[in-house]
Amino acid sequence: MKLSAVQVDAMQELGNIGAAHAATTLSQMLSSTVEMSVPKIKVVDVAQLADYIGDEPAALVVFELQGEIPHGGYIIVYISRKSAVRLTNTMLGLTDPDRPLNEMDESALLEVGNIMASAFLDATAELLGFIMLPSPPALTIDMAHAAMQSLIAQMQEEIDEVMLFSTELVCEEHRIDSDIIMMPEASMLKTFVERLENLMNPS
Repeated sequence: MKLSAVQVDAMQELGNIGAAHAATTLSQMLSSTVEMSVPKIKVVDVAQLADYIGDEPAALVVFELQGEIPHGGYIIVYISRKSAVRLTNTMLGLTDPDRPLNEMDESALLEVGNIMASAFLDATAELLGFIMLPSPPALTIDMAHAAMQSLIAQMQEEIDEVMLFSTELVCEEHRIDSDIIMMPEASMLKTFVERLENLMNPS
């Protein structure tokens, strides 16, 4: 589905609202300021996904988008592996930046991802008047590109392109970088666009 410039702007505003809520939630958890970038929307050929995602080790907390559309795609909280260790060190009161991640880290990352994704979806769903719920989270610690390819293979609709809808959240104090990435199915994206157009042009 190709979006017009106006539709892209509307989707970016939707992302802004959701990401602002997620950033606020993360800053409260860390008791530190979290800054966020303007959401970026890219339509990426599946074969070129590695150019956008990279292949560094990362922790990905993955949720299926559910609600009024049962299989709406995915929302992913992406944290580089180094940032994941720094984040869980902050939460667990640890200091070693080079230690391996263990079960306590995985539990903490699932909690962070769950809270951030829920904040993002609550804010965007309220704006659209549309029920969007995250599935229970799944945590993958893997090369980022490999993990994303696996998700694309599980999407309900056969696709050659995927819409990546990402916002970077940065906490300078703890040197934590994270991304919120949404990969909507075509049916979910169509609903987003229709609802946004109705908001912009109420009859």
